[in-house]
Amino acid sequence: MSELIKKQVTDAKALMDKAIDHADSELNKIRAGKANPSLLDDIMVDYYGNPTPLSQVGNVNTPDARTIIVQPWEKSLLGAIEKAIKEANLGFNPQNDGVIIRINVPPLTEERRRDLVKKAKGEAETGKIAIRNIRKDANEKIKKLKSEGVSEDEIKTGEAEIQKLTDAYIVKIDQLSEAKEKDIMTV
Repeated sequence: MSELIKKQVTDAKALMDKAIDHADSELNKIRAGKANPSLLDDIMVDYYGNPTPLSQVGNVNTPDARTIIVQPWEKSLLGAIEKAIKEANLGFNPQNDGVIIRINVPPLTEERRRDLVKKAKGEAETGKIAIRNIRKDANEKIKKLKSEGVSEDEIKTGEAEIQKLTDAYIVKIDQLSEAKEKDIMTV
């Protein structure tokens, strides 16, 4: 295989790795009824007029499977953090005791679990689409190499390599999705 084609395959693999990482992080944001600090990752707190990620204004941890505790580095931020959590509309009711904010994560109903499984499948499908788009772009780049003197056989070999990568990464996304589905449906 020519160096030009190897480069396209390597570039496609790197992009597919990023797509897997992104799909994994999106799936991790879907709560499975267990307390997890990543549930609050997208929350922005008004920190002296600047929207700042919650993780940068306080410590977020889980002492048990049903509780998340947010301990701000400045007590003056307690109200802003509580307000940001409520406005995030995650279905949580934060309790401010003047020192920390305690969030009790309610158990999921069967209907809510099914909705979350649908959402997880949607995220997995988005990941698969990203992988397929990377395949399409890589194949187009490989076909353009013909004008640079790459043989037809090498182009076919390159496309076959890209297809092998695509198949392997689609399987990885399916595995992530199945694991998340099992996690959500486990009571």
